[in-house]
Amino acid sequence: MIHQTPAALPIPGRHGRDIEAQRRSLAGLRKVIPVDPEPGAERWQDLGEALMQGDPLLDDVVVWMMDVGYRSGKALYDQAASEGIASIKDAPPVLRAFFEHVENTPGWADAARLDEGARCSALAGRMGNFALRDVVLIGGYQLSAVNKTLLATGALKKNTAKRLMETTKWFLDCMALGGMAKHAPGYVSTLQVRLIHGLVRRQVRRLDDWDVAADGLPINQLDMHNTYLGHSVVYLIATRLLGVPYKADEAQAVMDLWRYVGWLMGVDERRLHETELEAIVALYQNSLSQPGPDESGKILAGAMVDEPLSIRHGRFPGLQGRWTRAVHLSISRGFLGKQGMETLGLPNVLPWYPLLTGPARFLSHKLIRLLPGGRDWLIRRGFRRQANELRIRTGAVPPKQFAPHIQTAAAAQG
Repeated sequence: MIHQTPAALPIPGRHGRDIEAQRRSLAGLRKVIPVDPEPGAERWQDLGEALMQGDPLLDDVVVWMMDVGYRSGKALYDQAASEGIASIKDAPPVLRAFFEHVENTPGWADAARLDEGARCSALAGRMGNFALRDVVLIGGYQLSAVNKTLLATGALKKNTAKRLMETTKWFLDCMALGGMAKHAPGYVSTLQVRLIHGLVRRQVRRLDDWDVAADGLPINQLDMHNTYLGHSVVYLIATRLLGVPYKADEAQAVMDLWRYVGWLMGVDERRLHETELEAIVALYQNSLSQPGPDESGKILAGAMVDEPLSIRHGRFPGLQGRWTRAVHLSISRGFLGKQGMETLGLPNVLPWYPLLTGPARFLSHKLIRLLPGGRDWLIRRGFRRQANELRIRTGAVPPKQFAPHIQTAAAAQG
């Protein structure tokens, strides 16, 4: 059992509130971890304190932006993100401090390595998009404390298709070749995500019914760390189980890419992991801290489940929408299990899609890799298929990325 040491920071009540239930739900993950993943007292204390830690540099920018006026402040932020802080004459000190930090890329974030991470991510093709939607996002709705922030903003429930499209575009921007170079689409998109987090953190923190003693800061370091883990190690686990094989160095390249994305997103550097094993252990420990599911998961998952029916498919749109909905539910069932589907109020369907297609996909990848140029062909096909998934979604909602949610958060703060 874990014995908590005296706190250097106050520890919110949500920390480890459902630890025994979470430990039972994580039994399968623990079996595949070759080391003891249980956190010691010091590590457990650190996880609790992370709930009270935000993103100081960005939070200072948000305060400045609200003081000078959102529109003018946001225009300067956007210019610095897309052109560099040097492009702004007499830049405000708080903005300069933030972007000088951001533009001082860590030495471990090698550009060639980031591009290799993009190529290896593309090996998953459409299965990468499915893993993001059906495992990372829907699976994350089991975390009631994270849901509380989403529900407080109202954005996700009201604009499910739009939010999913924006998340997909950010995800693919980060995984494009050259996408994480300074001022490239993935770099700019990640800084927009970081700004959204800062605006929402300020907005929700000011709500009368937000209890810091119980819930910590909105979008705190532990929850941002959870987002980073979802897009890196959970992505790898999910796409493997959907039949996508990775060599060890390919999985490492994916981890390297998302380590930098996480850093740029504002995750404390010491919470970013060099290896997949470190990240899996951290995933287990982070999950122990998180409260389990409640009714909020049903609200959010319910808003997501019928999203395929709103997409403007080509021929036979009704039939295509119902088929796509069934595929997504089947994938979620394969990862969440019967109990997970029940806690989210989702139909307890059979996991037919991963069972039927996973082995064939694994074999085809292995065989294609034996051919000259086979791996490169898989990568090119993967990029095309991932982009096509985004095109399908932007047919349902105009792709005006991030603007609605930034404006909503800014307006709420006056």
